[in-house]
Amino acid sequence: MSGPSHRIRAGAVELAVRMYGTGPVSVLFIHGNLASKAWIERAAPLFPPGTRTIAIDWRGCGDSDKPRPDADFANYSIAQHARDMLAALDTLGVPYCHLATHSTGGIIATRMMLAQPERFGRVFHLSPVGPQGIAFTQQQAAIFGEMKKSLPLTRQIMASTAPSLFEPASLLRGPARLKPDAGARGPLFERIVADAFAVSDGIWFGTPHTLTAEHRSGELKARMAELRKPHFIAWGRLDGIIPERDLREMARVMPDCRFEAVPGVGHSMNLEAPELYARYFSSWFGGLTR
Repeated sequence: MSGPSHRIRAGAVELAVRMYGTGPVSVLFIHGNLASKAWIERAAPLFPPGTRTIAIDWRGCGDSDKPRPDADFANYSIAQHARDMLAALDTLGVPYCHLATHSTGGIIATRMMLAQPERFGRVFHLSPVGPQGIAFTQQQAAIFGEMKKSLPLTRQIMASTAPSLFEPASLLRGPARLKPDAGARGPLFERIVADAFAVSDGIWFGTPHTLTAEHRSGELKARMAELRKPHFIAWGRLDGIIPERDLREMARVMPDCRFEAVPGVGHSMNLEAPELYARYFSSWFGGLTR
């Protein structure tokens, strides 16, 4: 069961929210860069009974407000996204919840937990950007500008985040061709591409800027041992975006963190294999009473 998308006030912006399920256990889903709450659409109906999953579009993404970025992207920093999510939980009247993240949502959740550790329980990370951040070269950052100009390029690069859905040769030469068995995941992917192409400049250019700033500062990496909540990290073996070494470092340094490398999927298990993603989600959050 899911409710319609609606918008709520979160500080200076309005963010779009969709609820899946009902019950005493609340889980906040935080999506990744160039993404939206739609990424769990196929998996959410399979989440465990008694669980209410709250999916929120970042500022600049999906159906949320898309403010003009500041010159230094301060209003699109990882810290600002974390403040937005905390404000959204306040508006929704959620004093305590668990966290499910994907990609850049992982480092947003890290800032949330360090700011208000008493507010959160268990954490399920899917191929997360860890506290280490990511260092983008100028050439890598420039790719986002090229994507912004070209829907076909955006589609091709987005396809590489879900490689198991596509014919392998088409990922190398393009255009990316969905496999015959993609089924309903195919139309969802095309909608996801359209959502990605519509993000604000604060996302296109601000996210690589702020992730690089997080990497250079080293602040969150130095605080990994403070992240004492139970963490589970699932990482697809076909993932060409998130370095496995960063996630194994998280599992080694954080006090209660388990890592698992999952065969057959890439960066986006929630889109590539929603049933499998739901099983991991359910094993981590199912049976909780709070």
